[in-house]
Amino acid sequence: MNKVIFDIFHQISQVPRLSKHEEQISQWLMDFAAAHHIDGERDEVNNVILRVPATPGYEDKEGLILQAHMDMVGEKDGNVQHDFLRDPIDYYEDGDWLKAHGTTLGGDDGIGVSMALAILTDPTFKHPAIEALFTADEEAGMTGAINLKKGILKGTRVINLDSEEDGFIYIGCSGGIDTLGKMHYTPVALSREEMKAYFAMQLTATGFLGGHSGTDIHIGRASAVKVVAEYLYQLSDKGIQLAYIDGGNQRNAIARECKAIFAVPQDKKHEVIAAFNVYKNGIEQEFGRVETTMQLQLESCEMPATFIPNEHAIRLLHALHECPHGMIAMCKDIPDMVETSTNLAAVRMRDGYIEVSTSQRSSIEEDKHAIKDRVHKILAAACDEVTHGDGYPGWEPNVHSRILQVAVKTYKELFAGDPKVLTIHAGLECGLFLEKYPNLDIISIGPDMLEVHSPRERLNIPSTDRCYNWVRNIIENL
Repeated sequence: MNKVIFDIFHQISQVPRLSKHEEQISQWLMDFAAAHHIDGERDEVNNVILRVPATPGYEDKEGLILQAHMDMVGEKDGNVQHDFLRDPIDYYEDGDWLKAHGTTLGGDDGIGVSMALAILTDPTFKHPAIEALFTADEEAGMTGAINLKKGILKGTRVINLDSEEDGFIYIGCSGGIDTLGKMHYTPVALSREEMKAYFAMQLTATGFLGGHSGTDIHIGRASAVKVVAEYLYQLSDKGIQLAYIDGGNQRNAIARECKAIFAVPQDKKHEVIAAFNVYKNGIEQEFGRVETTMQLQLESCEMPATFIPNEHAIRLLHALHECPHGMIAMCKDIPDMVETSTNLAAVRMRDGYIEVSTSQRSSIEEDKHAIKDRVHKILAAACDEVTHGDGYPGWEPNVHSRILQVAVKTYKELFAGDPKVLTIHAGLECGLFLEKYPNLDIISIGPDMLEVHSPRERLNIPSTDRCYNWVRNIIENL
């Protein structure tokens, strides 16, 4: 284990850095720079750029940019008490892996930040001028990359350290955009006599694997939100009264949990239970081989005080039923590559409204907007407000890249094998950088990380050491 890298990673893990709340980690980066006598700059959206000059003999070499994002996805198991805005990440070593106790680890992309800082502070390393760019809010909106100023970067070659597979070189990625629906409503109460005619029930979906909505979407994992909504939709003709539905979390994570509370007419209770048993069996048949730990449970509960008005509830359930989730199309030119997908990420109960979060991705810009427009139309039938995030462009591959050639060559020399060169369905910030700096030559690499954007996220320690050595060799051979 490279002690310097993992000591830095430990320090980063003590600093809360949830997406859109990067004030503390950006200040920590500036303090780190000051402590190591490194020139640092922070902008209005909390991006941080650290600069070290070329070592003697490398002054005439072309400058290099190391890039990673400072924020992390905050996902946790339902029974874990953790405040991502205040608490450090509680992680442990399990053999060759780092894992967190019931939360995301933050290896995505804390380990990229750690490797970059280790390089900047290594007094024995010979290198050209290096800029380390640490962006804010990559996971929830790419706000940092979108607001990066033109002209602030001087280097022309970029190593993005935000990939998650050892021995892979990414030279392109899909573009993405979010679609968010809000359905405002005024809760209604049943009379005492009406309550006597109903029986309250609670449906919970737990133990779903979830994962990254880009890199895991092709595996066929179920959205817990979709599973719960589909069952409730089937009950639309049973006279149910919906009181509560809430599940999912981040727009770029597949929903792992969902809960709904509703009331059914007393004379429909046994019919609803029988329908649930049939539905549960069907879900297990469809997803059981993938969702090995999922649990669906229907049980009685206390009668809620208020309900969602029927006309609103029916529109909402119909929209969630119609809203697609998962892979839409595979790439025609690259084997086993997802071209277009959409993620039904979350449905959340707010004060006075219900919020539905989705995200769409595609390597083809027109198809990205086509699936976005389809989801928009579906949500608009239920929601009085539908909006979209800023989105981000795809990153078009450059197979003639100089830094790619060096990365392939050094990998072969170090590890006696060929790296895989491909594009990724997940979103990277590289396309946004190229909009402002069109002459950049970029690759993306990283160590093995599994189950990112979920509490099962884990980082491989030996792979991190290999990746770090590879990055150093790329820089030396450029």
